[in-house]
Amino acid sequence: MRKKIVAGNWKMNKDYNDGLALFSEVINMVKDEVVGDLKVVVCAPFIHLNSLVGLGKGYDKVSVGAQNAHQEEAGAYTGEISTSMLKSINVEYVILGHSERRQYFGENNALLAKKTDAALENGLKPIFCIGETFSERESGEYFNVVKSQLAEATFHLSADGFSKLVIAYEPVWAIGTGVTASSAQAQEIHAFIRKEIAAKYGQEVADNTSILYGGSCNPKNAEELFSQADIDGGLIGGASLKSRDFVDIAKAFNSK
Repeated sequence: MRKKIVAGNWKMNKDYNDGLALFSEVINMVKDEVVGDLKVVVCAPFIHLNSLVGLGKGYDKVSVGAQNAHQEEAGAYTGEISTSMLKSINVEYVILGHSERRQYFGENNALLAKKTDAALENGLKPIFCIGETFSERESGEYFNVVKSQLAEATFHLSADGFSKLVIAYEPVWAIGTGVTASSAQAQEIHAFIRKEIAAKYGQEVADNTSILYGGSCNPKNAEELFSQADIDGGLIGGASLKSRDFVDIAKAFNSK
């Protein structure tokens, strides 16, 4: 049975002390208010990670993730962080392929395949992002775009390797815009993604792959989005910077 996951992506926000305060609020609220088999993941800037892992010890529902990692194990890559470095401080998850990394830093599917390999080799769980731009949605090419992102970066993996991934569908046109895909639009593409996984790896792997929605999810629309058959949680941006909003999104699963 696939895991329900609500992951927060702080992006480039929160100084060190503010980050610790926010995370402390989140773990205590999750402990008191979130029920059931739900995993809450906080993906924070590198400066926070070691301290957040320490604060989160003993809170089984809460894990810590990085927002990016380099594809090489070590070397002359000034300013970069390797997956083995992240693993050494017990970070559990890492976001790969976020649309902002693709757009602003030129990350393509070939590079992301290498990053995925590096993460898995060091025991990290990638939250692998795929999704289309507004023009790709309008042109009707979004199925092909999502399929190529998924296949070119992850379908070289064995079934066992792929089963360690979490997939996050993020319609680029809905990130930070306040525009949200309708629940029907989101379900349509999530079902398509699961179908593609099944075609490659079989129905059992597909049925056990968590697929998250990432596109202006908030406390008001979370319950409807998460009620869809193929949506297993969310990758949350702006709302994850407010503990009350973030935990209220997680609580959308309380009645399920």
